[in-house]
Amino acid sequence: MSSKKKPIDRSKAENRVVYSEFGPAANSDATARPISELPPNQQNLRVQASRKGRKGKTVTVISGFQAKPETLTNLLKQLKTQCGAGGTIEENEILIQGDHAQKLVQLLTQMGYKAKVSGGK
Repeated sequence: MSSKKKPIDRSKAENRVVYSEFGPAANSDATARPISELPPNQQNLRVQASRKGRKGKTVTVISGFQAKPETLTNLLKQLKTQCGAGGTIEENEILIQGDHAQKLVQLLTQMGYKAKVSGGK
């Protein structure tokens, strides 16, 4: 009889959770913070044209939203269409390519939001 030991399979051991305070689903929807969605007339939005950290490219940043991601996505699509430019959502802010601050303030106020141009030239 040979007394060779089997090698331990560490791939399974490394993924095993030893202790979790909130159970195995710590990142589930149950522990996520609820996002309270305010109606548009109660949201104070700031619209600002910025070049900082964007390699000299101008981007219009709309911040101050208190809305769900689905609402922001729909609003982004409308604003991109109206401005004829690309855009994205980052950290609860809408970014539209180019300097469209005045136009976006007009569009947002027509939609019922309280919007102001922040910063200036």
